[in-house]
Parts: sequence; structure tokens; C-alpha cells
Amino acid sequence: MFSVLKNATYRHLFLAQVISLIGTGLGTVALGLLAFDLAGENAGAVLGTAFAIKMIAYVSLAPIAGAFANVLPRRAMLVGLDIVRALVVAALPFVTEVWQVYVLIFLLQAASAAFTPTFQATIPDVLPEERDYTKALSLSRLAYDLENIISPMLAGALLTVISFHALFAGTVIGFVASALFVLSVFLPHLPGGERRSIYERTTRGMRIYLKTPRLRGLLAVNMAVAAAGAIVIVNTVVYVQSAFGMSERDTALALAAFGAGSMVVAMLLPRLLERVTDRPVVLLGGLILSAGAFMASTVDDYPPLLGMWFALGCGYSMALTPSGRLLKRSAHAEDRPAVFAAQFALSHACWLVTYPVAGWLGAKAGLPVAAFVLALLASLGTIAAMLLWPRTETEALEHTHPELPADHPHLQAGERRSAHSHVHPYVIDDLHFMWPHGR
Repeated sequence: MFSVLKNATYRHLFLAQVISLIGTGLGTVALGLLAFDLAGENAGAVLGTAFAIKMIAYVSLAPIAGAFANVLPRRAMLVGLDIVRALVVAALPFVTEVWQVYVLIFLLQAASAAFTPTFQATIPDVLPEERDYTKALSLSRLAYDLENIISPMLAGALLTVISFHALFAGTVIGFVASALFVLSVFLPHLPGGERRSIYERTTRGMRIYLKTPRLRGLLAVNMAVAAAGAIVIVNTVVYVQSAFGMSERDTALALAAFGAGSMVVAMLLPRLLERVTDRPVVLLGGLILSAGAFMASTVDDYPPLLGMWFALGCGYSMALTPSGRLLKRSAHAEDRPAVFAAQFALSHACWLVTYPVAGWLGAKAGLPVAAFVLALLASLGTIAAMLLWPRTETEALEHTHPELPADHPHLQAGERRSAHSHVHPYVIDDLHFMWPHGR
């Protein structure tokens, strides 16, 4: 898996991602402490609102950013967004009112909504071979999981010698370092494609996404990921410290069990995906998430919860890690940023549904009820994915172009079957508006 780091461009981009993630983790800890400093016992409401603002920014702004990702120079765009994020975080220690936190969080997440899908869409161009790209996806998953473990530990160590305000400096350093690493490489040229209106560019990724059967299946799996993930992210502390009466350290260990399951699968996936296709792996992940969520509605002791969280981590990684391969396969290079932006927006829309269910329903009706409802959502998402994602899938599909003259250059591409039909790898684009019927 680590052999892909021999590619110097990818290595620098991966280091940019890792350092940025660690900085973001430090900032998350600092934000919680800042909320408590400003709002005291109402800190939870402040953080809840901040996370809602984050999701709204992601869902609403990512498609707009994707529209411009193939118009603006990618390296300059990524570096500029890192600098914007660094400047916003640098202002956080100086806020004195809660509303100022909300404004800065919106600006920060707006920049992230533009940065993250553009960055993700760049990796397939740097690593065009699917085997290498699969390894990169596993490394990325590994980086996210390690950040969840390392950042809180690092923050705890730093807080013994500095105030929480200084943690924001770590986030600033992370974003600046990320910008420098991106600046140190030359990114492949992205084809510009046809000139389009702002509206068409903004909606193009979403239209391609929703018209592609495998991506409609992926969207359904995203709901399963968000439903089960919300149980872990929102309610682990409630299970461990409220229901079981245990310590903060035990909460950290439970979250580490989830991360460990995800990391184990991330390391195994590159070899597994050489032998089987994406569909059974992703759907098995959805089934594990659904089963784990149902079991979470009955868990009544700490040791079973650790095993359950490890299994949920395994399912989480199985369902989520291969998504980049599906997105890459489903769009031309010039449309890839828009399609990655659509995935970013739609997947976070799922979290926007499941976070409140986990938090508010858990508080009002109890953890078993919240987990059961989220398990139903995860199961419905997995069943929908099985129905929407074709069981047998080939990239090259036979299709007809009755609207094109028989001598049109496009009909000369691929394997010609008749005057108006041919076979080639099929994606939604200007000449292919809908998926072939029955495919």
C-alpha cells in the first residue's frame, strides 16, 4: 500500500493532507474549549449550531465550488483556499461573542467545501492507474482514522504546557504547511471542456451523479454510513460516561476501537479490490453497518460495545473507501471535480439528517430508540443500494445515437455495431444524457 508514496507529487499531496488533518483535529479540540469559555453550560448548543453551519456550508457550497474547479488553476485554487482557512482560524482566538464564532466557522467551512472535493478529484489525475489510486484511497482513509486518534492525544499533551488558544496556532501551521506542499508540486493539466453557463457548471456534477446507477447506489450507502456513523460520533460519550458510568479515557478507547476497525480494513482493501469488484465490498460494508446499528440499540455493557464499535469501523471503511474509484469511473477528467463535489454535498446532506436524529432523539427518547431509528435508516439505505446499483456492471455498454448522423466522429469511436450504435465505456456527458435502458 505504501509503495504509492514513491510518486513524488502524490507524496507531497498526501503529506499536505496529513498535516492539514492534524491541524484540523487540534482546532476541533480548541473550538470545543472556546465554546465553553464563551458560553459555559450552553457550550453544547454552540457546538451543535457550529456543526450545523458546517454541514449547511458543505451541502450548499460544494457544488458551486465544483463548478469553478476546472476553470481556475487547481494549484493556485488549493493554495489560496488553504491560506483563507489559515487566516480564518488565526482570527478565532480573538473572538469575544458567540455570533463571531458562527461567522468564522461558516467562512472556514465554505473554504473547506471548495478545497476538499477539488483536492480529492486531483488524486486520480496524479495516479491514473486504478491499482495505485486504490492504494491512495486506503492511505487517505488511514490518515483520517489516525487523525482521530493522534489529534486528541497531541492536544491533551499540549494543553499541559499551553492555553487552548494556542492550539489554534497548530491548525494555522497545518493549513500553511498544506499550502506549501501543494505549492511544491506541478499538478496535471485539467481539460477545460466546453464553455458553460454558471448554472450549468454548478448543476452538472449533480446531474451526472444522479443519472449514474452505481452512484445512485453509492448515495444510498452514504445514508447507511451516516446513520451508523452518527451513533458512534454523537453518542459514544453518552453510552460510555452516562449509561455505563465510566471515564473520559474509556470514551477515547471506544472511539479508538472504531478507528482501529476502519484502519484494519483500509489496509486490507487494496488487495481485496484486486480480486472482487466494488459492489459486493461496499454493500457488505452497508450490511455490517446496519447490523451493528441494530446491536447498538440493545448494548448494555462496555466490553460488547468495544467489539461492536470495532465492527462498525470495519463496515464504515468498507462502505466508504472505494467511493473514489466509483466517482473516477463515472466521469470524464474535466467533469471529475464537479462529480466529487456532488458526492461531497450529498454525503454531508445525509449527515445533516442523521446527526440531529442521534443527538436530539437520543436525548429525548433514549439511546436504544435513537440507535433503532438510525439502524432502520442504515438498513433502508443498504437495501436501496442493492436495488439501485446493477448486480452485473460493465464499463463498456452498447447504446444508440439516433440523433447523430451516421458519419459523426463520435460514432467512429468504440466498436461500431450498426449505423447509429456502438460500444465504449459509458459515462453521462454532452452526448450521453441518460443511462442506457435496462443497464
